[in-house]
Amino acid sequence: MSYAVGQLGWSTLINIIGLHQVYFYLPPAPKPGQDCFPDLIEKMAFWGLSTIGVVAAIGRLWDAFTDPLIANSSDRFSSRFGRRIPFLFLGGVPSAVFCWLIFVPPHNFVSSTNLVWMTSFMLLFYLFLTVYVTPFFALIPELGHTPEERLNLSTYISVTYALGIIIASTEPMIASALQSSFVFDADPSVQTLVARQYALGILCIFAAICMYFPVFTIHEKTYCESEASSVPFKEAILLTFKNKNFLYFALSDLCYFLALTILTTGISYYVTVLLELERDFVTQLLTVMLLVSFAFYPVVNFVARKIGKKRTVLIGFYTFLALFLSIYFIGKNSLPISPYIQGYMIVAVAAIPIAILGILPNAILADIAELDSLKTGSKREGLFYAGRTFMQKLGQTLAVLIFSSVILLGLDRESKKQVSPNVTGIIAPSVSDSQTESKKKSESEAKISKESTICKVEEVEAGGELGVRLTGPLASAFCLLAIFLFGKYKEDETLEEIAKIRGN
Repeated sequence: MSYAVGQLGWSTLINIIGLHQVYFYLPPAPKPGQDCFPDLIEKMAFWGLSTIGVVAAIGRLWDAFTDPLIANSSDRFSSRFGRRIPFLFLGGVPSAVFCWLIFVPPHNFVSSTNLVWMTSFMLLFYLFLTVYVTPFFALIPELGHTPEERLNLSTYISVTYALGIIIASTEPMIASALQSSFVFDADPSVQTLVARQYALGILCIFAAICMYFPVFTIHEKTYCESEASSVPFKEAILLTFKNKNFLYFALSDLCYFLALTILTTGISYYVTVLLELERDFVTQLLTVMLLVSFAFYPVVNFVARKIGKKRTVLIGFYTFLALFLSIYFIGKNSLPISPYIQGYMIVAVAAIPIAILGILPNAILADIAELDSLKTGSKREGLFYAGRTFMQKLGQTLAVLIFSSVILLGLDRESKKQVSPNVTGIIAPSVSDSQTESKKKSESEAKISKESTICKVEEVEAGGELGVRLTGPLASAFCLLAIFLFGKYKEDETLEEIAKIRGN
């Protein structure tokens, strides 16, 4: 269980980035008269790409170099504490600190210094998170000595990963409580900014504590079946990616995480822009989704044992495919369903593939790594999990780049939309320019200090709504590609060879 608690820690950190970074640096404009969250960086970089998307891509390219290096170092490392635990010890605190610093830029207005700050600390965050996560996953086939034990272990860490999503999603609630209890600044926009920063800091401290549970409770030399690899780095990389089962698995994983990250990054936009609800509702939706997902965990384990892990995963992919297509239609006036009900329906369906794809891929990869070590005599679990981690990060990068650029569709007609310089113009479709609302808006603005950052939307426009809707069909396309690639994985042959070599 202490191993699973470690997953809770780093899951909280990575989901802080996934759920909040784009929304923090590319916030939708609030309704007229509301205090604005200040813009901190330029939203557009070049060629129609968003700045936050380009920065995320740089971070993942950095991972392309660090992932295999750290994995190979872990595979070849030897100490009285084991191969993996020393890396977990080194990566925990720095990754939590740098995660928080990403959200604490030096200026509360648009500045190139903020961009450099965010980029620098994001690179450091990903470096130390890789130092922790890659050896962490390499422990699965070493702690789990049979396919059944590895499946159970994957189930445990899937639960804590899901809990990490819930915990990371509580940032709006914590920030709201801090904002109502303390005065950080006279400017309401800065008050909101600082409250969010403190809330994220609290979550990062919690994550760091969790990450050290496996460090101090797992005696790697006692519990793990492992030995240091003697294969040189380049040869180890080539051997790993020559494994066709692994290659198909990793490429399908890239497509899956691309689609999934579009969902997790977009959920705040789906709620506020498409469903026109408050952002706090995101926490409720994610909590419901993951609680329903937990209820399916025993079912997933049972079904996987009956029909196999591969077929069960394909069921999850097809469910996700239908879900992503439906996102295009949510929140439309033609739907005779309450926005709240629409939200709950989406997450209830999403809970099924989340349960399946949260448990089984790690167990599948453990099978692939075990067979490879039995056939080659080289234990390279770290590189297999580094390869998967890299594909995940590459998928997440492409998703952030695509999502943050696509949602800007419709926002290039600045003559139709006048907002204050501190506001990103992603306007929820509920914004109205009726005479009544314009009058109320003028009266509201007259009462508020000129020093406050106030949204000034002069004309109705569902800016960004089309882009937000299009992210669903885009995700479904990548889901289709994941289905095609994963279909080439030969599960039956893999398990039969493992049993034959082990003499079972």
